Amino acid sequence: MTQQGSSGIPGIDVAEAATRLSGANPQGALLVDVREDAELVEVRVPGATHIATSGFMERAAELPKDRSLLIMCATGVRSAAVTGFLLRSGWTDVTNVEGGIVAWQRAGLPVERG
Repeated sequence: MTQQGSSGIPGIDVAEAATRLSGANPQGALLVDVREDAELVEVRVPGATHIATSGFMERAAELPKDRSLLIMCATGVRSAAVTGFLLRSGWTDVTNVEGGIVAWQRAGLPVERG
């Protein structure tokens, strides 16, 4: 279930994000990792779309507006800012993954390295 954080940004925990991503719906949620390239090389969620925060404003239009977007960074701070930006820019189904890749790994969810 999506929660409203104190900042008013909708957010979910990593367990809920994993559930939404594992659905059989081919047009289900899309995970967008907004960490920088060097961070992505270290560890990433398989199948995530990558658009670094540093170039996000220039590339935001590449994201679909007709699909649920789950935004992730390292701990949830940058992704909350990106989620807010997208919501202010016309996307309607955007949610921050709270705790980011750090929480994802702590929960034992699948990652790729290297």
